[in-house]
Amino acid sequence: MHIHRTPENNERPRERLLAYGAQTLTSAELLAIILRTGIKGCDAVSLGNRLINQFNGLRGLLSAHAAALMATTGLGKAKTCELLAINELARRAMAEELEQGITLNQPQQVKTYCAALLGHLKIEHCVALYLDSQLRLIATDEIAKGTLSQASVYPREVVRSALGHHASALILAHNHPSGVAEPSQADLVLTRHLKQALSMVDIRLLDHLIVTGGTAVSLAERGQV
Repeated sequence: MHIHRTPENNERPRERLLAYGAQTLTSAELLAIILRTGIKGCDAVSLGNRLINQFNGLRGLLSAHAAALMATTGLGKAKTCELLAINELARRAMAEELEQGITLNQPQQVKTYCAALLGHLKIEHCVALYLDSQLRLIATDEIAKGTLSQASVYPREVVRSALGHHASALILAHNHPSGVAEPSQADLVLTRHLKQALSMVDIRLLDHLIVTGGTAVSLAERGQV
């Protein structure tokens, strides 16, 4: 069923968005505007609700891989591409803000960016955020990808990559798929070794973030960097 067939005009998501703002719509209604159509026996808003529930929330839906989306009833190639594009645009918007801003003075923005990047992943990934002398983002690189419980990070490779980016500072971030935000002993050892290795080439390790779901814990804020 198309959105424009909804019986009451003032209940249609598009009209309500234009009249009152996007913030007044539910997540399912916002999805309905993107999806445009539902499927037999299920209008666009109902399909939006079904997708949110099926993927355990918006984060799961918007971070799902193409194959998982394509295999979902009601999502063809076009809708799958739209959802993938929205997630990538959101990630790029956050990266753009970091590139234009002073990263060190925006810790919450960095946490949000890293949570969006890593929070949905089922195995451990470790990324490095390379910063210039003004503490603006130069690049974000994946430096390790591990099993469910561990990822191997080699400080010498991180140092080499940081020098290649002409970075003056670095923020490390990795996810804990277990959902436990507490740093492991290995996390703390890696932080110490990496900080020492970077200091030898005058590059600062500003923070090490541990991401679980939609949140990120800063080791710097806990005095562990």
